[in-house]
Amino acid sequence: MKFFEANFDGLVGPTHNYAGLSVGNVASLNNAKSLSSPKQAAKQGLQKMQALSALGLVQGVLAPQERPDVYTLRRLGFSGTDAQVIQQAAKQAPEVLRAVCSASSMWTANAATISPSADTADGKVHFTPANLTNKFHRSLEPQTTGRILKAMFSDDRHFSHHSHLPDNDHFGDEGAANHTRLCRSYGDKGVELFVYGRSAFDRQQPAPKKYPARHTKEACEAVGRLHGLADETLVLIQQNPDVIDQGVFHNDVIAVGNQNVLFYHQQAFLHTEQKLAEIQRKFGEHPLHFIEVKTSEVSVEEAVKTYLFNTQLVTLSTGDMAIIAPTECRDSATVSAYLEQLTGRGTPVRQVHYMDVKQSMQNGGGPACLRLRVALSEQELAAVTPAVLMNDALFARLNQWVDRHYRDELTEADLVDPQLLIESRQALDELTQILQLGSVYQFQR
Repeated sequence: MKFFEANFDGLVGPTHNYAGLSVGNVASLNNAKSLSSPKQAAKQGLQKMQALSALGLVQGVLAPQERPDVYTLRRLGFSGTDAQVIQQAAKQAPEVLRAVCSASSMWTANAATISPSADTADGKVHFTPANLTNKFHRSLEPQTTGRILKAMFSDDRHFSHHSHLPDNDHFGDEGAANHTRLCRSYGDKGVELFVYGRSAFDRQQPAPKKYPARHTKEACEAVGRLHGLADETLVLIQQNPDVIDQGVFHNDVIAVGNQNVLFYHQQAFLHTEQKLAEIQRKFGEHPLHFIEVKTSEVSVEEAVKTYLFNTQLVTLSTGDMAIIAPTECRDSATVSAYLEQLTGRGTPVRQVHYMDVKQSMQNGGGPACLRLRVALSEQELAAVTPAVLMNDALFARLNQWVDRHYRDELTEADLVDPQLLIESRQALDELTQILQLGSVYQFQR
């Protein structure tokens, strides 16, 4: 039987804008209130999906959230028609309106944590949507994310879905942005690395001082239990608090792994040598490549600026690994020189492909933020809703859909326009038909 690692990229939503909502995310804060282009952002994302599909990878699409989220505004006391609710919020709580308009679900690395069937006690693929409690605008996502994932992975013979963890900072869960899996091949039992920023119950443990640690050790432990992961399959690692305070808000901004390669910055983790030894012990005697980027080679600041580690590390049909990097890496003399020499060092990483995802980058998300990885067997892949899998026909159809429904430009003032909600709902209603998802949005239910 064949096994695959599929990438499911978030489709950028019609309300893509730069509100600067993500404290701790340097790019998000630096570009706050800039003019955005939802149409260009969506098309850049689709082009990346098509490019990976053309490389022979299994590529899928994850639908966005409904925005503006007027249901949350009603829960917060705004009333009347949808238009009146939006207008009241704009006048009385503009910061709340900006939050409920966020298109942040495009970064599907935060959508959920997934454990493949090779790792789990019951032999099923397990999904737990992230609760994203640390940021109000992202905490609105888990229920809809869960419905979308259940619509895509609906066969309970192969897939097991869990509710998101309790909505409390003690169990702050940021999903696969703080999770990676190492394995010999995708069908073999692997070692799942859960990276956390702090311990919620043990305040004596190290924690960042400037920016929040969004993911807790307790959340990692809970997801491991839900997914039925044995101790030899799971490694808990604490992120270095100092790099969180330098703008490394998720582990995937400072490290990325694939199969038998872990690519990470020297300052990424606490107790690095001890944890690498644990990974190697649990991985077994098979070759494992730890590629450490030293601070003298690429500074943390340059890594965050270019998103060197927020790249996708993928295995091609040839067996070579390739890094899918944003063009910002190519445009940095330091980072491009590092990547060029990396491909000649005799590791499995032998290619670099650059992708233009500037609309996402300016809001704080690179190529790896845009995708959710799901390792699947042939049988499991056959059980995925086929309409969500990228091919030439779907690529053309979704580009036409974007042309019909998305605005060329969006400013903060445009968020008050009630027509934006109407446009968004019309777009999403058609999208659920294209992707054959059923009624996953609240306005459809």
